[in-house]
Amino acid sequence: MAKTAKKPVAKKALKKKVVKSVVKKATKKAVAKKVLKKKNTKAVAKKVTKLVLKKAPAKKKTAKKVAKKAIKKAA
Repeated sequence: MAKTAKKPVAKKALKKKVVKSVVKKATKKAVAKKVLKKKNTKAVAKKVTKLVLKKAPAKKKTAKKVAKKAIKKAA
């Protein structure tokens, strides 16, 4: 695994905001398409995680956490 440099807090906060908006959009889309059902949460989580990773250079773990939280809220 590549070592990750410590980033200043200000940048992290900014990314969190970006991630939040991305996740919101992704979950809304999922809900609109009625993909978000108990069975499909994992699939949605994967999609959301991918979107988050695309938009914000976050680590996979954080992206997954964010995705999970968003799905819990949306479900």
